[in-house]
Amino acid sequence: MSKKSNTKKRMLVKAKRKSRRIPVLVVVRTHKKISSNKFSRNWRSRKLKLKQK
Repeated sequence: MSKKSNTKKRMLVKAKRKSRRIPVLVVVRTHKKISSNKFSRNWRSRKLKLKQK
């Protein structure tokens, strides 16, 4: 089994946080002008491009 380095783990956590959906309050406040997250990603279809040192 391989271990993840702290740097890689931090990158994965940041990517996971970015992938969240936007709050409903934002959609309501902007009158549906902003309705989707531009950073959203599916784990199967779009892979992360992480560089390993």
